[in-house]
Amino acid sequence: MNETAANETVQTPAASGADGPRSELRLLRGALRVLREDLLTGAFALRPLPPLADGAGPLRWIPARLRPYARWLPHASVLLGAFFLLAIGTVAAPGAGDGFEALFVGVLAAAPVVLTLFRPVAAFWLSFVTTFVAMVLAGSAVAYPWTVSGFLAHLVVLAQVALRSRPRVAAEMWGLTVIFGIVATRGFNDGSHVVVAMGLLSALTLAAAVSVRGWTSARHEVAVKEREVVAKEEVTLVERSKRTLLEERTNIARELHDVVAHHMSVVAIQAEAAPYRVENPPPELERAFATIRENAVAALTELRRVLGVVRAADYEAPDAPQPTLADLDGLLGNVRDAGLTVSKTVTGAVRELPPGVELSAYRIVQEALSNSLRHAPGAVAAVEISYVLGGLGLRVVNGPPTGLVKPSPGAGHGITGMRERVSMLNGEMTAAATDDGGYEVAVFLPVPLPAPAREEQAASREEQPS
Repeated sequence: MNETAANETVQTPAASGADGPRSELRLLRGALRVLREDLLTGAFALRPLPPLADGAGPLRWIPARLRPYARWLPHASVLLGAFFLLAIGTVAAPGAGDGFEALFVGVLAAAPVVLTLFRPVAAFWLSFVTTFVAMVLAGSAVAYPWTVSGFLAHLVVLAQVALRSRPRVAAEMWGLTVIFGIVATRGFNDGSHVVVAMGLLSALTLAAAVSVRGWTSARHEVAVKEREVVAKEEVTLVERSKRTLLEERTNIARELHDVVAHHMSVVAIQAEAAPYRVENPPPELERAFATIRENAVAALTELRRVLGVVRAADYEAPDAPQPTLADLDGLLGNVRDAGLTVSKTVTGAVRELPPGVELSAYRIVQEALSNSLRHAPGAVAAVEISYVLGGLGLRVVNGPPTGLVKPSPGAGHGITGMRERVSMLNGEMTAAATDDGGYEVAVFLPVPLPAPAREEQAASREEQPS
């Protein structure tokens, strides 16, 4: 056992020593794989330079009629830079002679810059190729490896690629540029000072391009998130409105249940008792009343079933009867105790209205006064009730807030509930601010005249002379 342990002790350093080169090889292979993925795989893929976005900063300072053209400013800038490089390369073409050769040197400098508009990575490699060709044409008339135009063109290409790639690509391009400069100066001439200058300036250029890209990406992400938040808020508002509408309709259904159930119960009881009020009723009449009672009981059962669907699990039916317009004085007293000065005016002949109209009218006045308490603390409110032949008119108006209490913003559910009640009764409603800074709610609820009143009204029309 000791011999085995000794062998293991002896073999451990050897194994770790053999592991070292393997680890370095793995790192080298990984680096080469990353380099191949970034700068070789898909190097000639089409990646056109996009125009400026509609909300870009530079466009804000340009007149609206010129903005569709100003979106192409990046492309115009690149082409303008390529033109200047063409001019510099043609005029200051050392050792290239005159005429066609000078123009060719200028084209070599401008070509990679133009190519960045469509294929930026391919333009990076083309910059190396054109630099090598320019060196051959220049001969010994220039300090290698870059001419003046080639030097500037390579910086422009590096900036264009870095602006449209990840920061890792910028580091890889800088390393390849320095390696290319070192190899070229060793192979042709002593141009170490040019390589040093390129290394420093390219590092600064790439750092600036990466910073601009990061800043632009961050602003774009913020803008996208803001648009998403706005879209979600709009969806939330729509869903909230729908939910509020359903809640108001559910509340109305709960409140009207007692009213409708009472009428259906009266129909069923009267249909059952009607045959006993007639002496020796015919069988047909008994069957007719029995059918009426059965239908009334069935309708009452269905009504209770529907209410069970819309009723919340924690909802408890009120023990007291539903309020009517006769209970308004108590409501106004509570509102006055809460700090709102309110008056009531009744016009027309007061008469009994259908229970559903009475309940809805009471709730509308209640909600309108609640809104006055929330949104206009310290104001003076007035309630007007008008009994007319065709229905019931309601008007609740309050003045501007006149207190130190800050008005509550509210959620707008009260107006929605009032509109639902008015719509259910085929009425009309207007709610708007008044000229003096207050608010007014005006409602008309149509109420059909009872049969005797209609007959009297028709008779009075016939008696009137034509």
